[in-house]
Amino acid sequence: MPAKDPALKRFGDNVRARREAQELSQEQLADRADLDRTNIGGVEQGTRNIGVQNVPRTAHSLQFTTSELCVGIEQ
Repeated sequence: MPAKDPALKRFGDNVRARREAQELSQEQLADRADLDRTNIGGVEQGTRNIGVQNVPRTAHSLQFTTSELCVGIEQ
């Protein structure tokens, strides 16, 4: 298995932390963001890049801004 990209891992950690703070399941978040649950799982694991169009949708679904979900990501 290839090494996880640090930016994807950090983004996934941010998504998971916010989702869990709101007591949402991955499926509930996926429904809110109009994504498949497997996409959310992959994002949280740092193995899936959901793409620039889905980042704001995910942030909005978590009542966060895009920049808040990207805190700690440095390249």
